Amino acid sequence: MFDTMIIGQITLDHNIDYDGREEFINGGAVTFSGYAAAATGHSVAVVPKGNTKVIDPFKVFAASSVEKVFPVESETYTEMQNTYFTADRERRRSLNTRGIEPYKPSDLPDAEARVYHLGGLVAGDFPLGFVRACAERGDTALDVQGMMRFRNDDGTLELRDWPEKKQCLPLIRYLKTDAAEAEKLTGTDDREKAAFLLCEWGAKEVLITHNTEAIVCDGKTIYRAPLRPRNLSGRTGRGDTTFAGYLCERLDHDIPTALEFAAALVSLKMETPGPFKGTRRDVEDYIGRFYR
Repeated sequence: MFDTMIIGQITLDHNIDYDGREEFINGGAVTFSGYAAAATGHSVAVVPKGNTKVIDPFKVFAASSVEKVFPVESETYTEMQNTYFTADRERRRSLNTRGIEPYKPSDLPDAEARVYHLGGLVAGDFPLGFVRACAERGDTALDVQGMMRFRNDDGTLELRDWPEKKQCLPLIRYLKTDAAEAEKLTGTDDREKAAFLLCEWGAKEVLITHNTEAIVCDGKTIYRAPLRPRNLSGRTGRGDTTFAGYLCERLDHDIPTALEFAAALVSLKMETPGPFKGTRRDVEDYIGRFYR
């Protein structure tokens, strides 16, 4: 029994910063979430799908505290090119040059988890049948990015509404969106109203991330925590890190405690490029310095 099982593809990312600097790294929600979740001291399994001859998942997670890697073979793999236009990396253009075959229920490993965390990249990664299979096993957490980003023929990604949202949301214990996704889903740019509406449609807890704060709605109350990074050099992976930290802490703590921890975790992570490689003590010290 793992605390969390994180499901999604590792990406091969080509990042071009606003000042022309380039880097080639492994990304994807499973990478950023896996490192962050394991660093908090929880037991974590990851289920990455892709061509293991191109991207070796064991090598990607070798520097992490992830307990178990369950690779799922695919003939294809996911490749991304991200061009950032501003120093805070809020404005970017993403090209998805290739992607994985969709997940199937048979891809789930013979193992159990307290939370099944779905971190896809584009629409089609997780068909409704796969989400149902996870929900039948236990509490399911979904990053809605993997349902709303559609790949055009030229590789550009377009944010669209999620056609199956009202069928799928009742299956979801924890839902994560960013501000733009929440507006597209609900038609309102008021994050609090959007969060309540998503709960009304079936999600039990809704986490909405923004560049200034993270909020959580349980259908009755809005909770919030500010982000307080001292620089933004590690902006990529912000939402994945926040969600992973929140899910792990939420297993044994109330919403305000889990949300504060997640906000501090991602604030610290954003100060360094790549996935979070600190410790739980580092996050606790950060809370003491900047949140208390």
